[in-house]
Amino acid sequence: MTRAQLTRTGILRMALGGGAADPLLPAEDGGGRQAPFLLRALRIAVVVCLYWFISIAMVFLNKYLLDSPSLRLDAPLFVTFFQCALTAALCLGLSLGAACGPPCSSLPALRLDLKVSRSVLPLSIVFIGMVTSNNLCLKYVGVAFYNVGRSLTTVFNVLFSYLLLKQTTSLYALLACGVIIGGFWLGIDQEGAEGTLSWTGIFFGILASLCVSLNAIYTKKVLPVVDGSIWRLTFYNNVNACVLFFPFMMLLGEFRTLYHFDKLGSPNFWGMMTLGGVFGFAIGYVTGLQIKFTSPLTHNVSGTAKACAQTVLAVIYFEETKSFLWWTSNLMVLGGSFAYTWVKGLEMRKVQEDPNVKSSERNETGV
Repeated sequence: MTRAQLTRTGILRMALGGGAADPLLPAEDGGGRQAPFLLRALRIAVVVCLYWFISIAMVFLNKYLLDSPSLRLDAPLFVTFFQCALTAALCLGLSLGAACGPPCSSLPALRLDLKVSRSVLPLSIVFIGMVTSNNLCLKYVGVAFYNVGRSLTTVFNVLFSYLLLKQTTSLYALLACGVIIGGFWLGIDQEGAEGTLSWTGIFFGILASLCVSLNAIYTKKVLPVVDGSIWRLTFYNNVNACVLFFPFMMLLGEFRTLYHFDKLGSPNFWGMMTLGGVFGFAIGYVTGLQIKFTSPLTHNVSGTAKACAQTVLAVIYFEETKSFLWWTSNLMVLGGSFAYTWVKGLEMRKVQEDPNVKSSERNETGV
C-alpha cells in the first residue's frame, strides 16, 4: 500500500472491526436479512476485482508520476501533497452533499476545528512519514520489487506490539516473520546481483514499513478525538498533511522544480495527477468494502495475492528478466505474510471460541 494505501487500510480495518461504521459502506439487506448465495458471491467477486484493479492501477500510476522518463518530474512531495489535498477536498465535497440526501445522507458534517486539528497532529506527522516514504520507495525501486522493498510492516507490528503494548507473539507467528525477513534480504541480494539495487529505495521501504505500523497505533489513540469517526479523521489527517508539506517542499526546492517543469500547463499531466488522487481516495473505500463483504483475514489474503499479481504484471509490463532466486525472495515474502495471517486467524478463532479467555488476552491476540 502507496497506501497511502496506504494508511487507509489500517484505519478502515479498525473502523470495521470495532469502531464507528463507515457511512459510505452499504448496509446489509433490509432488516439484516442475508442475501441469496449467488448474489453474495457475485458481490464479493466484484468487490475483490475492484480492490485489485484500483490498488494495482494506483501503484503503476504513481510510478509514472514519480519516476517516468517521459514526464521527468522530480517533485515527489508535490505529488503526495496533491493527492492529500484532493482527498481532503473529496471528503469535504461528499460531506456537503450529505444535505442532498442519499447516498451521502449519513455522512457527518465536516468543519475545520483548530483544536481538533492540533490533537490529530501527532498522527498526521506519522501519516506524512508513511505516505512520503511509500512514494519515495516507489520512486527509487521498480514496481516488481516494491512489495519486497516495503515488506517489513508485519515485523514492525510484532516489534511494536512487544515494546509499546507488552504483548507477546506466538512461535509460529515469529517463524513467519523470520521467513519475511529472509525473503527481504534475499531480494536485496538479488537486486544487487542484477545491478538494479537502490539503497535509497530500500531505506524508504524500511521507513515506510515502520510508519505504517506506527500509523495503526496512533490512529487507535487519536480516534476518540474525532468521536470515533473515520471520515473526520481522514479529513483532518489530510488537511494537516497539506499544511505540513509546504515547508518541506520549499526546503527541497520543489516549487522551483515546478516553475521550470515544461508540462505544468499540460491537461494530460493534471488529468493523471487527478486520477492518482481519486484512486488514492478510492482505495480506502474499496478496502472497507472488501473487509465488509469478506473479513479482515480474507482481506489480508486477498492483499497478498494482489501483491503477487502486481509483481508478475510489473515484470511483464516493463519486460524484465528475473532470476530464480529473485522470484524465490518474492515467494518467501508472500508466503511468510500469508502464513502470519493464517496463524493469527487461527489464534483469534481459538480465543473467540474459548469463553474462559480474559478480555485482555482477546485484545492481545487480535493485534
